[in-house]
Amino acid sequence: MTSQIDLSKLTKKELAAMAEAGETVVDCMRVLAKSGDNIVAEVLRDQGEFLQWNHYPEGDVYDHVSASQYYYHAHPPEERGEEHGHFHLFVRPKGMPADMKPARVSDFKMPDDPDDALSHIVAISMNNYGLPTALFTTNRWVTGEVWYTADDVIRLLNRFEIDIARPASWPVNRWITAMVRLFRPQIMTLLRQRDDAVANWTPKDKKNSVFEDRALEITSEVEISIDDQVHAVAAAL
Repeated sequence: MTSQIDLSKLTKKELAAMAEAGETVVDCMRVLAKSGDNIVAEVLRDQGEFLQWNHYPEGDVYDHVSASQYYYHAHPPEERGEEHGHFHLFVRPKGMPADMKPARVSDFKMPDDPDDALSHIVAISMNNYGLPTALFTTNRWVTGEVWYTADDVIRLLNRFEIDIARPASWPVNRWITAMVRLFRPQIMTLLRQRDDAVANWTPKDKKNSVFEDRALEITSEVEISIDDQVHAVAAAL
């Protein structure tokens, strides 16, 4: 079940955007299902053997106009549980507002290439049937991102867009984009919970920053259901 989010505080415009995104999410899955495919199968098509940690599709998916990026991968079987793998979504600096800067955390270090100062948006867990089951955020070390405050990352949600046909495919890229729109309230909550988790975490080894503490990996998580979310949005409208 999707975590209950109070949609009554959202404007009609916000709800309409979520409803439209829900239609896109469902439609992309419908089209793939007609040929016996699903979102994950489409990402892995023609990619060879599915290996843990490898990024799929090879080289990631990057939209040069929006500077949005994603990849799919899986952890070792003993770490997955019922998860098949998950998508990691990012926005690079070229897609950020001009006034958006990295958070000045204690161990901040700008990458040699400024374009590598990317921000992780959210991750989408997928099951063995190619269906999304959860959203989660991660600590900085997990993806090698540069840390931005939750409020700044939230500013990126409407900027995340994969508007290209390849790599992966048009249905998958539209689906990824629409998932961020459909679950925007949950993602906003997760990002704020992420900041709270980091602020309240005390590393056992005082020599390490909280952002590099391997004991803190998942900073916030919520189970999701596309059907539940679509119905909740329709009811709110």
